[in-house]
Amino acid sequence: MKKTAIFLALLIVSALTYAQKIDFSGKWTLNSSKSKLNEEYTFAPKEIIIVQKDNDLKVERHSSFQGEDFTINDKFTLDGKECVNTGWQDTEKKSNAVWSEDKTSLKISSKLIMGDGGELTIVEVYKMNEGNMIVESSASSSYGDLAETMVYDKL
Repeated sequence: MKKTAIFLALLIVSALTYAQKIDFSGKWTLNSSKSKLNEEYTFAPKEIIIVQKDNDLKVERHSSFQGEDFTINDKFTLDGKECVNTGWQDTEKKSNAVWSEDKTSLKISSKLIMGDGGELTIVEVYKMNEGNMIVESSASSSYGDLAETMVYDKL
């Protein structure tokens, strides 16, 4: 009986630990050598700063495109509700952030209406692996599809 009680207690503790959400908070820098980036051009931010607290996630991405540096700031709720942020060239970006069932990854799905009236869909899946943050990103529009896997080291 005592062994059964101990086993059940350990099982409950491990289940609670497993169900806890990952905290992506921190300052992250792109590790290009570990990443799978597009050869011609990449949308991978050089640096990402994340603040995750309770049901809120703030993501600050530092990028450059054609020699110009820029920063994108997004705020999400972690309950799957739609969040609206400013997208590329002041477009409206509608996003949903949803945890995987096992709470080991966070999927952020976003849609933007482009200047030509077309739609851009972006899906990012955030995970942790051996102390690195992995962001699997895919984008789809009338211009085509892109996919990258970005690996970030914590500073």
